[in-house]
Amino acid sequence: MTNWLPDVFPSPKPVVGMLHLSALPGDPGYDSAAGVSAIVDRAKRELDALQSGGVDGVLISNEFSLPYLTDTERITSVTMARVIGELGHDLAVPFGVNVLWDSRASIDLAVATDAAFVREIFTGVYASDFGLWNTNVGEVSRHRHRIGAANVKLFFNIVPESAAYLAQRDLSAIARSTVFATLPDALCVSGLTAGAPTDTQSVSVVKQAAGDVPVFVNTGVKAENVADQLSVADGAIVGTFFKRDGKFENSADLSRVETLMAAARSYRVGIAA
Repeated sequence: MTNWLPDVFPSPKPVVGMLHLSALPGDPGYDSAAGVSAIVDRAKRELDALQSGGVDGVLISNEFSLPYLTDTERITSVTMARVIGELGHDLAVPFGVNVLWDSRASIDLAVATDAAFVREIFTGVYASDFGLWNTNVGEVSRHRHRIGAANVKLFFNIVPESAAYLAQRDLSAIARSTVFATLPDALCVSGLTAGAPTDTQSVSVVKQAAGDVPVFVNTGVKAENVADQLSVADGAIVGTFFKRDGKFENSADLSRVETLMAAARSYRVGIAA
Protein backbone atom coordinates (compact mmCIF):
# COMPACT_ATOMS: atom_id res chain seq x y z
CA MET A 1 0.00 0.00 0.00
CA THR A 2 1.31 3.45 -0.92
CA ASN A 3 0.82 6.35 1.48
CA TRP A 4 -2.48 7.79 0.28
CA LEU A 5 -2.95 10.30 3.14
CA PRO A 6 -1.30 13.23 1.27
CA ASP A 7 -3.73 12.67 -1.60
CA VAL A 8 -6.70 13.33 0.70
CA PHE A 9 -5.54 15.58 3.54
CA PRO A 10 -3.68 18.91 3.28
CA SER A 11 -1.31 18.29 6.19
CA PRO A 12 0.76 15.39 7.56
CA LYS A 13 -0.62 13.70 10.69
CA PRO A 14 -4.12 15.05 9.92
CA VAL A 15 -6.60 15.92 12.65
CA VAL A 16 -10.18 15.17 11.61
CA GLY A 17 -12.94 16.95 13.53
CA MET A 18 -16.20 15.16 14.25
CA LEU A 19 -19.36 16.92 13.09
CA HIS A 20 -22.02 15.31 15.26
CA LEU A 21 -25.50 15.67 13.79
CA SER A 22 -28.46 16.15 16.10
CA ALA A 23 -30.95 13.31 16.52
CA LEU A 24 -32.57 12.53 13.17
CA PRO A 25 -36.14 11.63 12.19
CA GLY A 26 -36.97 8.25 13.69
CA ASP A 27 -34.47 8.64 16.53
CA PRO A 28 -35.81 8.76 20.10
CA GLY A 29 -34.28 12.20 20.63
CA TYR A 30 -35.55 13.79 17.41
CA ASP A 31 -37.17 17.20 17.85
CA SER A 32 -40.08 16.95 15.41
CA ALA A 33 -41.29 20.46 16.27
CA ALA A 34 -37.98 22.02 15.18
CA GLY A 35 -37.69 19.66 12.21
CA VAL A 36 -34.79 18.88 9.90
CA SER A 37 -34.10 22.57 9.28
CA ALA A 38 -32.85 22.86 12.87
CA ILE A 39 -30.48 19.94 12.28
CA VAL A 40 -29.11 21.69 9.20
CA ASP A 41 -28.69 25.00 11.05
CA ARG A 42 -26.75 23.38 13.89
CA ALA A 43 -24.61 21.42 11.44
CA LYS A 44 -23.67 24.66 9.66
CA ARG A 45 -22.58 26.22 12.95
CA GLU A 46 -20.57 23.13 13.86
CA LEU A 47 -18.87 23.09 10.47
CA ASP A 48 -17.98 26.76 10.77
CA ALA A 49 -16.37 26.25 14.19
CA LEU A 50 -14.38 23.23 13.03
CA GLN A 51 -13.13 24.76 9.80
CA SER A 52 -12.44 28.19 11.28
CA GLY A 53 -10.48 26.44 14.02
CA GLY A 54 -8.23 24.80 11.43
CA VAL A 55 -9.12 21.10 11.29
CA ASP A 56 -7.64 19.10 8.40
CA GLY A 57 -10.89 17.27 7.67
CA VAL A 58 -14.34 16.58 9.08
CA LEU A 59 -16.22 13.35 9.72
CA ILE A 60 -20.00 13.73 9.66
CA SER A 61 -21.88 11.21 11.80
CA ASN A 62 -25.31 10.69 13.34
CA GLU A 63 -23.73 10.68 16.79
CA PHE A 64 -26.93 11.67 18.58
CA SER A 65 -28.98 8.82 17.09
CA LEU A 66 -28.66 7.00 20.42
CA PRO A 67 -29.27 4.15 20.97
CA TYR A 68 -27.62 3.06 17.74
CA LEU A 69 -28.81 0.46 15.25
CA THR A 70 -26.50 -1.93 13.40
CA ASP A 71 -28.98 -2.04 10.50
CA THR A 72 -30.18 1.53 10.19
CA GLU A 73 -33.51 2.78 8.92
CA ARG A 74 -33.60 4.42 5.50
CA ILE A 75 -34.71 7.77 6.91
CA THR A 76 -31.36 8.07 8.70
CA SER A 77 -29.08 8.08 5.67
CA VAL A 78 -31.64 9.98 3.59
CA THR A 79 -31.72 12.79 6.14
CA MET A 80 -27.93 12.78 6.43
CA ALA A 81 -27.70 13.14 2.66
CA ARG A 82 -29.98 16.18 2.78
CA VAL A 83 -27.92 17.79 5.55
CA ILE A 84 -24.63 17.18 3.74
CA GLY A 85 -26.14 18.49 0.53
CA GLU A 86 -27.00 21.74 2.29
CA LEU A 87 -23.50 21.95 3.72
CA GLY A 88 -21.91 21.27 0.34
CA HIS A 89 -20.85 24.78 -0.68
CA ASP A 90 -19.43 25.45 2.80
CA LEU A 91 -17.27 22.33 2.97
CA ALA A 92 -13.70 23.52 2.45
CA VAL A 93 -11.82 20.51 3.82
CA PRO A 94 -11.95 16.79 2.96
CA PHE A 95 -14.90 15.07 4.63
CA GLY A 96 -16.01 11.59 5.50
CA VAL A 97 -19.26 10.04 6.70
CA ASN A 98 -20.30 7.49 9.29
CA VAL A 99 -23.85 6.13 9.56
CA LEU A 100 -23.67 4.52 13.00
CA TRP A 101 -23.37 1.51 12.92
CA ASP A 102 -24.18 0.44 9.36
CA SER A 103 -21.27 -0.11 6.99
CA ARG A 104 -23.32 -0.44 3.80
CA ALA A 105 -25.35 2.68 4.53
CA SER A 106 -22.13 4.57 5.25
CA ILE A 107 -20.60 3.62 1.90
CA ASP A 108 -23.87 4.42 0.08
CA LEU A 109 -23.93 7.85 1.72
CA ALA A 110 -20.29 8.45 0.78
CA VAL A 111 -21.03 7.75 -2.89
CA ALA A 112 -24.13 9.95 -2.86
CA THR A 113 -22.32 12.92 -1.28
CA ASP A 114 -18.81 12.55 -2.76
CA ALA A 115 -17.29 11.89 0.65
CA ALA A 116 -13.62 10.98 0.61
CA PHE A 117 -13.73 8.39 3.37
CA VAL A 118 -15.91 6.30 5.67
CA ARG A 119 -15.29 5.19 9.24
CA GLU A 120 -17.15 2.05 10.35
CA ILE A 121 -17.03 -1.35 12.01
CA PHE A 122 -16.30 -3.67 9.10
CA THR A 123 -14.88 -6.76 10.82
CA GLY A 124 -15.39 -8.93 13.88
CA VAL A 125 -18.18 -10.25 16.09
CA TYR A 126 -18.93 -8.42 19.33
CA ALA A 127 -20.97 -8.50 22.49
CA SER A 128 -22.16 -4.91 22.62
CA ASP A 129 -24.57 -2.55 24.34
CA PHE A 130 -26.65 -2.89 21.17
CA GLY A 131 -26.82 -6.70 21.34
CA LEU A 132 -24.82 -9.32 19.49
CA TRP A 133 -23.02 -7.43 16.74
CA ASN A 134 -21.89 -9.31 13.64
CA THR A 135 -20.25 -8.09 10.44
CA ASN A 136 -19.61 -9.43 6.95
CA VAL A 137 -16.71 -7.58 5.40
CA GLY A 138 -16.74 -9.77 2.29
CA GLU A 139 -20.28 -8.75 1.41
CA VAL A 140 -19.59 -5.10 2.20
CA SER A 141 -16.42 -5.11 0.08
CA ARG A 142 -18.35 -6.50 -2.89
CA HIS A 143 -21.12 -3.96 -2.36
CA ARG A 144 -18.48 -1.21 -2.41
CA HIS A 145 -17.22 -2.55 -5.74
CA ARG A 146 -20.71 -2.81 -7.26
CA ILE A 147 -21.65 0.80 -6.52
CA GLY A 148 -18.37 2.27 -7.73
CA ALA A 149 -16.95 3.31 -4.36
CA ALA A 150 -13.38 2.09 -4.88
CA ASN A 151 -12.12 5.65 -4.40
CA VAL A 152 -13.80 5.97 -0.99
CA LYS A 153 -11.21 5.21 1.70
CA LEU A 154 -12.40 2.82 4.42
CA PHE A 155 -11.35 3.48 8.02
CA PHE A 156 -11.79 0.23 9.96
CA ASN A 157 -12.52 0.80 13.65
CA ILE A 158 -10.96 -2.36 15.10
CA VAL A 159 -11.71 -1.52 18.75
CA PRO A 160 -15.42 -0.64 18.68
CA GLU A 161 -16.86 1.60 21.35
CA SER A 162 -19.34 0.01 23.79
CA ALA A 163 -18.44 -3.50 22.60
CA ALA A 164 -16.07 -6.39 23.29
CA TYR A 165 -14.54 -8.73 20.70
CA LEU A 166 -15.92 -12.25 21.24
CA ALA A 167 -12.80 -14.05 20.05
CA GLN A 168 -9.95 -14.43 22.54
CA ARG A 169 -7.34 -12.64 20.44
CA ASP A 170 -4.87 -9.93 21.32
CA LEU A 171 -4.90 -6.53 19.66
CA SER A 172 -1.77 -7.17 17.62
CA ALA A 173 -3.21 -10.36 16.12
CA ILE A 174 -6.48 -8.59 15.29
CA ALA A 175 -4.61 -5.77 13.54
CA ARG A 176 -2.37 -8.14 11.56
CA SER A 177 -5.20 -10.36 10.36
CA THR A 178 -7.43 -7.37 9.55
CA VAL A 179 -4.71 -5.88 7.34
CA PHE A 180 -3.92 -9.18 5.64
CA ALA A 181 -7.42 -10.55 5.10
CA THR A 182 -9.76 -7.57 4.75
CA LEU A 183 -7.77 -4.82 2.99
CA PRO A 184 -8.52 -1.71 5.08
CA ASP A 185 -7.34 1.72 3.96
CA ALA A 186 -6.78 2.79 7.58
CA LEU A 187 -7.27 1.45 11.09
CA CYS A 188 -8.84 3.35 14.00
CA VAL A 189 -8.13 2.59 17.66
CA SER A 190 -10.68 3.70 20.26
CA GLY A 191 -11.35 3.93 23.96
CA LEU A 192 -14.51 2.61 25.61
CA THR A 193 -16.84 5.42 24.49
CA ALA A 194 -16.77 8.73 22.64
CA GLY A 195 -14.29 10.98 24.41
CA ALA A 196 -12.76 8.13 26.42
CA PRO A 197 -8.94 8.04 26.44
CA THR A 198 -7.23 5.75 23.95
CA ASP A 199 -4.20 4.09 25.47
CA THR A 200 -1.08 5.18 23.57
CA GLN A 201 0.37 1.70 24.08
CA SER A 202 -2.64 0.21 22.26
CA VAL A 203 -2.10 2.61 19.38
CA SER A 204 1.57 1.62 19.29
CA VAL A 205 0.71 -2.09 19.20
CA VAL A 206 -1.66 -1.55 16.27
CA LYS A 207 0.83 0.68 14.47
CA GLN A 208 3.57 -1.94 14.72
CA ALA A 209 1.22 -4.64 13.40
CA ALA A 210 -0.36 -2.56 10.63
CA GLY A 211 2.63 -2.27 8.33
CA ASP A 212 2.01 0.44 5.74
CA VAL A 213 -1.67 0.89 6.66
CA PRO A 214 -2.25 4.26 8.39
CA VAL A 215 -3.43 4.16 12.01
CA PHE A 216 -5.67 6.84 13.56
CA VAL A 217 -6.36 7.39 17.23
CA ASN A 218 -10.14 7.57 17.38
CA THR A 219 -11.16 8.87 20.82
CA GLY A 220 -9.83 10.81 23.77
CA VAL A 221 -7.48 13.18 21.94
CA LYS A 222 -7.01 16.49 23.78
CA ALA A 223 -4.82 19.56 23.37
CA GLU A 224 -2.56 18.31 26.14
CA ASN A 225 -2.01 14.84 24.63
CA VAL A 226 -2.31 15.41 20.88
CA ALA A 227 1.47 15.57 20.42
CA ASP A 228 1.96 12.27 22.27
CA GLN A 229 -0.80 10.60 20.27
CA LEU A 230 0.48 11.89 16.92
CA SER A 231 3.99 10.77 17.80
CA VAL A 232 2.63 7.23 17.43
CA ALA A 233 -0.45 7.50 15.19
CA ASP A 234 -0.67 8.73 11.60
CA GLY A 235 -3.63 10.95 12.41
CA ALA A 236 -6.39 11.64 14.92
CA ILE A 237 -10.17 11.89 14.95
CA VAL A 238 -11.42 14.37 17.56
CA GLY A 239 -14.95 15.01 18.78
CA THR A 240 -15.55 15.55 22.48
CA PHE A 241 -12.58 17.84 23.20
CA PHE A 242 -13.84 20.28 20.58
CA LYS A 243 -17.17 20.66 22.40
CA ARG A 244 -17.95 23.47 24.84
CA ASP A 245 -16.55 22.54 28.26
CA GLY A 246 -15.32 19.27 26.73
CA LYS A 247 -18.77 17.68 27.09
CA PHE A 248 -20.01 15.27 24.43
CA GLU A 249 -23.54 16.68 24.30
CA ASN A 250 -22.48 20.30 23.68
CA SER A 251 -21.78 22.15 20.44
CA ALA A 252 -18.32 22.69 18.98
CA ASP A 253 -16.38 25.56 20.56
CA LEU A 254 -14.12 27.54 18.22
CA SER A 255 -11.59 28.38 20.93
CA ARG A 256 -11.16 24.71 21.87
CA VAL A 257 -10.70 23.74 18.22
CA GLU A 258 -8.07 26.46 17.83
CA THR A 259 -6.25 25.35 20.99
CA LEU A 260 -5.92 21.73 19.93
CA MET A 261 -5.04 22.55 16.35
CA ALA A 262 -2.34 24.97 17.51
CA ALA A 263 -0.81 22.13 19.55
CA ALA A 264 -1.05 19.78 16.56
CA ARG A 265 0.60 22.30 14.24
CA SER A 266 3.36 22.93 16.76
CA TYR A 267 4.08 19.20 16.89
CA ARG A 268 4.09 18.92 13.10
CA VAL A 269 6.49 21.85 12.77
CA GLY A 270 8.77 20.17 15.28
CA ILE A 271 8.99 16.88 13.41
CA ALA A 272 9.49 18.68 10.09
CA ALA A 273 12.43 20.74 11.41
